Amino acid sequence: MLTRSFHAMGTEVEIFLDADGKAEPLLDEAESEFERIEALLSRFRPDSELSRLNRNGSVEAGPELLELVSLSLDARERTQGRFDPTVHDALVAAGYDRTFEDVERQQSGAPSQVACAGDVRVEAGSVLTLGRGTRIDLGGIAKGWTADRVLETLSQAGPALVNAGGDVACTGRSWQVGVETPARPITLELENGGLATTGRDRRRWFRGGVEAHHVIDPSTGAPAETGLLTATAVGSSGAEAEVLATSLFLAGGLTQAASEADARGVPALLVGDDGSTVMAGGLA
Repeated sequence: MLTRSFHAMGTEVEIFLDADGKAEPLLDEAESEFERIEALLSRFRPDSELSRLNRNGSVEAGPELLELVSLSLDARERTQGRFDPTVHDALVAAGYDRTFEDVERQQSGAPSQVACAGDVRVEAGSVLTLGRGTRIDLGGIAKGWTADRVLETLSQAGPALVNAGGDVACTGRSWQVGVETPARPITLELENGGLATTGRDRRRWFRGGVEAHHVIDPSTGAPAETGLLTATAVGSSGAEAEVLATSLFLAGGLTQAASEADARGVPALLVGDDGSTVMAGGLA
């Protein structure tokens, strides 16, 4: 088993490739791809393509940015606005205005709300244009999407798994994936597809004495208050799993999220504020 770990996209990335040493160059290629995509899509890098779009309001988009924005807009429609790439300014207003390593854990100033659901248009085939006052963030889905891209390359050599800070994509064999819960880690078996966890258990801080976190509820423009600590979902890909996990986290609470996962057949592991754990969507 070939393995590689490195830091990218603000998290730790782990790669597992069930192949012999001749496939080692693919791990180098995978690491380089994460670094390349981060340089294109990071909202924290002023020279990234995404930052230029947010700054100028319009950009002739490269294929990566265009595809990911298109996927995000489709996800916004499918989730009735729960997954929304236009939460950039709400994240900044909540205090997440720099890489998380540099975010002050105790911040002054009162919490605020910022309108989301901004206008994003694709014009002339590849020109992305933002409505007035609209800026986008692709942080969560970009990790799952990049894991999917890297997995395609790795799978040419054998079964593989890519874990980008909890956004997992895998193929080729049965993989054991651990999910942290307050009581104990729970191991899920995943063969082909993706898994992602959305929650307020890690990236959190205090602003004006009020706890804040990085999951914005687009309906309020503020950090979500849903009665859930985390929502883990399994999807057809890493990117899709991220969309599903975010949508379930914003479903309205543990009971509502479990009912929705059951109704839609989305395998999910849900953890409530009190640490209670529910498996739904056929997960057992």
